[in-house]
Amino acid sequence: MKPSPGALALKYLFVLLACAVVLYPLLWMVTMAFKPYPEWTTVAGLTWLPKEPTWQNFEFIFYGQAEGLVVSLDRTITGPLVASLVTSICGTLLAVVCGTLSSYAVVRFGMAQSLPLSVLQLRLFPPLAVMIPVMVMWAFIGAVDTWWGLSLIYGIVTLPFAFWLMKTFFEEVPVEIEDAARVSGCSYWRVFYRITLPIVKPGLATCALFVFILNWSDYLLALLLTQKEWVTLPVYMATLTSAMGGQMYGMKAALGVIAAIPPVVFGLMIQKHLVRGLTFGALKQ
Repeated sequence: MKPSPGALALKYLFVLLACAVVLYPLLWMVTMAFKPYPEWTTVAGLTWLPKEPTWQNFEFIFYGQAEGLVVSLDRTITGPLVASLVTSICGTLLAVVCGTLSSYAVVRFGMAQSLPLSVLQLRLFPPLAVMIPVMVMWAFIGAVDTWWGLSLIYGIVTLPFAFWLMKTFFEEVPVEIEDAARVSGCSYWRVFYRITLPIVKPGLATCALFVFILNWSDYLLALLLTQKEWVTLPVYMATLTSAMGGQMYGMKAALGVIAAIPPVVFGLMIQKHLVRGLTFGALKQ
């Protein structure tokens, strides 16, 4: 039944309102990042677009000082940016690889039937209750304020998400395809690598993107397990706010713009798999 024009108009109105709600703070952050100091304070009055666009805010967070500002930073964005990239990528690889292999073993071979529930329990505990023993263990093995220590906890924390997401993807792959390949002489590993994995590639890309976003935006774990050397962007933003007295909105907006670039670039790189991965298994034959 073809919808009426009024229903279509109402539908598109709700879509536009939803887009406005999502895009408004993002656009405001981008415009704020290019405003000089007088324009992001109440002295000159706030405007939607910058009257005199400037790179001053980006210069400040990259070099620690900028022309026209009397304040300076002890730490620039370079170190936290590298720390976030290294730990997020390593943590994502760890979670996706372990989650993919373990979920395939459970789905295809029926191994460790209690594993799904056990893995899910990692996400049921309050973060602070889990972090207390983690901090003790990480301090004992010397993993505090190290890239591998933070990457390891990122991989452990996001493993349940990767496991359950990949489990649903593997369950949608017909087992008859793998049986036919094994009859032809393929080993179990070759069937997984050459047959099953290419089929679930869209789901794998989607899983990697979601896990990366979780690791990239983490604040609590990085706050408790980093001190100086491997401070990530969310923790750095908090120190920038406290150091500046909560008044350097232009610098925080510039930092937000930079922090949004890696997930966007990652999403664009896998966009051909993203839509298919989000709808993988939605239609049953």
